[in-house]
Amino acid sequence: MTPVHPADVPLLARPYYSDSAERNSPIVTSLAHVPEALDVTMPFIATVLGPSAIAARTKELVILRASVLLECSYCVRTHSAVALDSDLSVGEVLALRRGEAGWRDAFPAEGDRALLGWVDAVAGAVGAVAPTASKALREHFSVPEVVELTLLCAATVMLNRYCTALELPASEATLRRLAAEGLG
Repeated sequence: MTPVHPADVPLLARPYYSDSAERNSPIVTSLAHVPEALDVTMPFIATVLGPSAIAARTKELVILRASVLLECSYCVRTHSAVALDSDLSVGEVLALRRGEAGWRDAFPAEGDRALLGWVDAVAGAVGAVAPTASKALREHFSVPEVVELTLLCAATVMLNRYCTALELPASEATLRRLAAEGLG
């Protein structure tokens, strides 16, 4: 997929672009091909993935784990870097990227384990979510938090499929950061 270059941005997409090509997200530069979609998609993404009553660290656990399950290269790389900025350690990020066996050892807190097991049930399976996973999650999170986490996980699955289908690349800056952290 060829991104829309800043010099060629349609009028409706201009508010979402920076003058620096490197600072423009591949999601934005791909959606710019359908600029009317930017006006609904980007505010939705900003609301769901952005700051809220749920800690950034918790959100990144959901996003990174779901992205690993769906094997979205762009999202795994991008959110590995974001996770580091959201108080996850390199070891925790590596554990999430390795799979269930890895994260179970790296996350001893029951709330984290319940959350990650639930993400596995939502993003890593089909059909109904396992009742045991939902019950475990509700023991650690309020109803509004469960609703928000569900929306976050579902939006992440949607974005994973979008980014994978269009083969969106992680930025060079992200790749350099991950290499420096031993996450290349």
